[in-house]
Amino acid sequence: GQLPTWLEGILLRNGPGMHTIGDSKYNHWFDGLALLHSFTFKNGEVYYRSKYLRSDTYNCNVEANRIVVSEFGTMAYPDPCKNIFAKAFSYLSHTIPEFTDNCLINIMKAGGEFYATGETNFIRKINPQTLETLEKVDYNKYVAVNVATSHPHYDSAGNVLNMGTSIVDKGKTKYLLFKIPSSVPEQEKKKSCFKHLEVVCSVPSRSLLHPSYYHSFGITENYIIFIEQPFRLDIVKMATAYIRGVSWASCLAYNKDDKTWFHFIDRKTKKEVSTKFYTDALVFFHHINAYEEDGHIVFDIIAYTDNSLYDMFYLKNLDKDFENHVKLTSIPTCRRFVVPLQYDKDAVVDSNLVTLPSTATAVKEKDGNIYCQPEILCEGIELPRINYGYNGKKYKYVFATEVQWSPIPTKIAKFNTQTKEMLHWRQDDCWPSEPVFVPRPDAKEEDDGVVLTCVMKTDPKDPPFLLVLDGKTFTELGRATVNVEIHMDLHGIFIPQQDVKAGTE
Repeated sequence: GQLPTWLEGILLRNGPGMHTIGDSKYNHWFDGLALLHSFTFKNGEVYYRSKYLRSDTYNCNVEANRIVVSEFGTMAYPDPCKNIFAKAFSYLSHTIPEFTDNCLINIMKAGGEFYATGETNFIRKINPQTLETLEKVDYNKYVAVNVATSHPHYDSAGNVLNMGTSIVDKGKTKYLLFKIPSSVPEQEKKKSCFKHLEVVCSVPSRSLLHPSYYHSFGITENYIIFIEQPFRLDIVKMATAYIRGVSWASCLAYNKDDKTWFHFIDRKTKKEVSTKFYTDALVFFHHINAYEEDGHIVFDIIAYTDNSLYDMFYLKNLDKDFENHVKLTSIPTCRRFVVPLQYDKDAVVDSNLVTLPSTATAVKEKDGNIYCQPEILCEGIELPRINYGYNGKKYKYVFATEVQWSPIPTKIAKFNTQTKEMLHWRQDDCWPSEPVFVPRPDAKEEDDGVVLTCVMKTDPKDPPFLLVLDGKTFTELGRATVNVEIHMDLHGIFIPQQDVKAGTE
């Protein structure tokens, strides 16, 4: 095929790559050592490279020739690198053991530079051209968070907005929203953008010892959307996991009889909307997009009715027959919630306050809380991406992988949220990764651009390839076959050529 001449830059991806070190094996796929890989587009050609993230975790493990640093699903004993449990845990101080810097989930741009991210307080700076690992950044030096999401948002000025959970203050577990500026003042050029990090606001956890797990959050022009789901970390269990000989993952629990609370933070006043909005128990990882319309916030997420997704990826389940015997007990559903921020305060109890045309409802209850039920837009999609130029705005298109009852994707989908039409790309024996949409430089329409995805073949002897699809028609424009083994990855970004240069100067 042929690539558009305007497509110049780097598709940079991240995910778990090494699951065996010496005689030791990780328990969970999400624990593997981070492997970065990139596709560089230049003059109609594609160049591939991959490299393990040289984290402290990687170096310690490789040097010891076994797993010595604990990951979420694998507890390591003992850690000769550093006695991370020398800090005695005390119930009052909530000291959490030091986490890994195996940043294997995503890539973030901050201050014109690029970082591999995970869900702990550590991120690693990388060179997007050479994939070299550079310095380690500890969020905790700038903001009191123990975990942070790997799905930040970027505002129109290029500032990074992200969220983390603070479990260090005595008995004051809270969720913090923080901002990393896109640039630093001229006179402080040598300082990092993290020195100017500011906490935008904090939301207290509904439970001091059981903060909610979250993988992403939502944003509109005027609001931040944070969903506190009943899928929670048990801090006391986490702090004693090492002594009890269990993994941190076993300290996550889902309560299907609980509620899911929605928090809306006004970006100007930095205050939370006082009305309490909630829905039934759910588990979700990915926000798709959100926007404001006629006094409502409309937000789309991909949600489950249980937490079986995480369990699927224990390596003992991922054997050669896993497609046949590992089944999700809850299929991912794309749910649209419509939340009326401005409504008639004298509305009758039990009345639906949604005035937009939608089957989503928001019902006023006696105590003033508002119970929200979503509109189901579609089922069976995950790893959603949008044209990020439409982030926080009314939009039409979601690009995603399609999964059925197995967690491994077999198709790429383009879903129109307004007409509910879906286009697909699929081919026998192919497993595509998260699709990344790259807009054409002067595009006027939301889907004018290309969709990039890495495709593995189910037979390891068949070479994997990078697939380029037309964003409008979803037809194949071209593919670049790679004659080395590629791993299934998680998330990544496309870096336009002009940003690549800035990130490596």
